[in-house]
Amino acid sequence: GRPDLHVVVAGEDRLFYGAPPPGGGSWKQAMLRELDGLDRSRVHFVGSLSYEDYRRLLRRSSAHVYLTVPFVLSWSLLEAMACGCAVVASDTAPVREFVTDGTDGLLVDFFSARALADRVGRVLADDSLAAALRRAARATALARLSLSRLLPRQIAMLRAIAAGR
Repeated sequence: GRPDLHVVVAGEDRLFYGAPPPGGGSWKQAMLRELDGLDRSRVHFVGSLSYEDYRRLLRRSSAHVYLTVPFVLSWSLLEAMACGCAVVASDTAPVREFVTDGTDGLLVDFFSARALADRVGRVLADDSLAAALRRAARATALARLSLSRLLPRQIAMLRAIAAGR
């Protein structure tokens, strides 16, 4: 175990996509029911944060865990990479479009809690691995998502549409 580990969960406790959990309530409530006995003094639900506070949280994080079943990729993963987080993410198609396992993040089976714990443990235990993942995540975000790269492409696309092409 890691008795000094704290988990910070940011975001609203509401449903954006998909169905509510079986049995009703919110997904936070369902998780807390499933994890009965969880040491709540080390799990912090901070709710919605301003953009700057969210970025501060990302930059201070030892690891950013991003789990999604195959669905549209969330901006939160891209923001975490741009902030230079050591990312541990689900090994699903939308995530693999941006994260290369072992290079700019670590990928894990979405349904394996043990594998997730092992991968996060690796990041926390290996400072050189964490530093390499952080550098590569930021480099990937800058290379693929920077405004200087994307804006000219978007302008060209809009011009082509306006011209009927």
